[in-house]
Amino acid sequence: MNLPAQSYPALNSALEQLRTGREIIRAEANALLAMSESLDGAFCDAVELIGQCRGSVIVTGMGKAGLIGRKLAATMSSTGTRSFLLHPAEAVHGDLGCIHPEDVILALSHSGETEEVCRLLPIIQQLQIPIVAITGSDQSTLGSAADVVLQIGRQREADLHGLAPTVSTSVMLAVGDALAIVLSQRRVFTPQDFAMFHPGGSLGQQLKTVQETMRGLDQVRIAGEHESIREIFSRVNGSGRRTGAVMLVDDQNRLSGLFTDSDLARLFSQYEQPPLDNPIAEVMTRSPVTTTPHALLTEVVELLTTRKLSELPVIDEHQNPVGLIDITDVIGLMPNEKED
Repeated sequence: MNLPAQSYPALNSALEQLRTGREIIRAEANALLAMSESLDGAFCDAVELIGQCRGSVIVTGMGKAGLIGRKLAATMSSTGTRSFLLHPAEAVHGDLGCIHPEDVILALSHSGETEEVCRLLPIIQQLQIPIVAITGSDQSTLGSAADVVLQIGRQREADLHGLAPTVSTSVMLAVGDALAIVLSQRRVFTPQDFAMFHPGGSLGQQLKTVQETMRGLDQVRIAGEHESIREIFSRVNGSGRRTGAVMLVDDQNRLSGLFTDSDLARLFSQYEQPPLDNPIAEVMTRSPVTTTPHALLTEVVELLTTRKLSELPVIDEHQNPVGLIDITDVIGLMPNEKED
């Protein structure tokens, strides 16, 4: 005899939809907060085990847990921990051959009883490869087989029926992210290391060095500080992309000042007869803010934004100019101004 399906009220009003959406996010947020407070020494054991791994971290999980595993493998790989995903169903059809004795398994399963994952455990144990499990209980099949268990508890999912992986996968993701970032910091993974693995997209642009983006000496204007304004502006014309600044150097070719188009305009507004034949050193900005070729563009954008600068001279260790960053070169990386 078939029982009638239980009916539930539809969320027809915008108010009901908004309320339910907030409840779901709140349920996940509460679970994450509880997880952060319950994190214990097992987490440090997992960091130590993976940190000493000479091979790769092999992440495995089925269904939604597998999708979380894919993200964690990508995060670890991009932050200095060599890692990749092993699909548990494909593993028993030959992909187990990718596992090396020096690897570590990171297995994800909320129940700890996922058939495809549990089927791998005897083989992994036979190969004597350590297992770190992110699972609900250390008493589950997965938990019992693991060398280190990061228990996330039996999470109540956020959907009406308590079935769709939501809260459990959010907690798995957070614990895995924490593991990846702590491992990264343990290895002293630098922004320069991060940039190496992120050459594309806007993130890749931000992680470029100044040297990769700056205008070289053949594209900027440089003059001696003893020359007059008239001499400089009648003679110095940078080729390529136009820049609104002249870098001034002393007798040792060290950067001594900066003179911009705005400074020139200011002279014309202040004087009926601007002192165009006087040495530019009298009106230049002395000891301007500078950067180095090896600085990251993120640092340059921060400097341009906070100091409200349009041009930034690039100097070497001897204070000699080697290039210039113009605000138009990094305009796409500038933060959006908040509207009043």
